[in-house]
Amino acid sequence: MKSIILIRHAKSNWNKPVIDKERILTDKGIENIKKIAIKTKKYLPENFTIISSTANRASQTALLFCNQILIDENKIEFKDNLYTFDENQLEKEIKKCDNNIENLILFGHNEAITNFVNKFGDKYIINVPTAGFVYLQFEQNSWKDINKGKTIQTIFPKEI
Repeated sequence: MKSIILIRHAKSNWNKPVIDKERILTDKGIENIKKIAIKTKKYLPENFTIISSTANRASQTALLFCNQILIDENKIEFKDNLYTFDENQLEKEIKKCDNNIENLILFGHNEAITNFVNKFGDKYIINVPTAGFVYLQFEQNSWKDINKGKTIQTIFPKEI
């Protein structure tokens, strides 16, 4: 059985003249991801691997999440291929994961996350908001074989 928690990066700042990949989080985004970390801690599996997009806003979200609930930030593996807005690319990256990994926590971007959870989960979500948390579980034992799974939990900042 495989499980994946997808967390969309927190709200980022569009006011600074920087390239997309360099955008940083807003104060509200920082506040929201800290709240999400505390609220979702009880849903985290005992053992997990963390991967994150290398975009500033995603990596900052992953670091804040981990620091808030005392997860060693050195557990985060940053992958440039997760800097994608395309669910097919996201799916490809997830399906390449080592099968020794049972539980994955992934920090990434929309529209890839929303489209991925709608393709693989059993609950339709109009839009996974910034700092949104979606937990999916699959019956398959191989990442390359995952298909329609079960949406175990969703937690969004507006609900807190």
